[in-house]
Amino acid sequence: QVQLVESGGGLVQAGGSLRLSCAASGRIFRLNDMGWYRQAPGKQRELVATIGSGGRTNYRDSVKGRWTISRDNAKNTVYLQMNSLKPEDTALYYCNARVVAGSGTWMDYWGKGTLVTVSS
Repeated sequence: QVQLVESGGGLVQAGGSLRLSCAASGRIFRLNDMGWYRQAPGKQRELVATIGSGGRTNYRDSVKGRWTISRDNAKNTVYLQMNSLKPEDTALYYCNARVVAGSGTWMDYWGKGTLVTVSS
């Protein structure tokens, strides 16, 4: 079993910054891609950013230049540094990780989410 625990959400004014963290624990042989998704009220969950085990990153257009995803492989942790936050960034942010077992099989896991609220 694998657990993903997010932290770092909160209430911030527009233009402010937050740093999200997500730590993976449990039966982990290797972590492949890790990422952040978000879901605003009444909207579908959407990709925010991903990072591969080698550090290759991918961002949705609306956060490019404002946010940075990074990971610490030794700690099985992924981060999301969010700068220049906007009210439209308000959402529940979920961590995702593709976990590879010793057998070579893999499975995607999700955290329970951390709420980010940006006031105008």
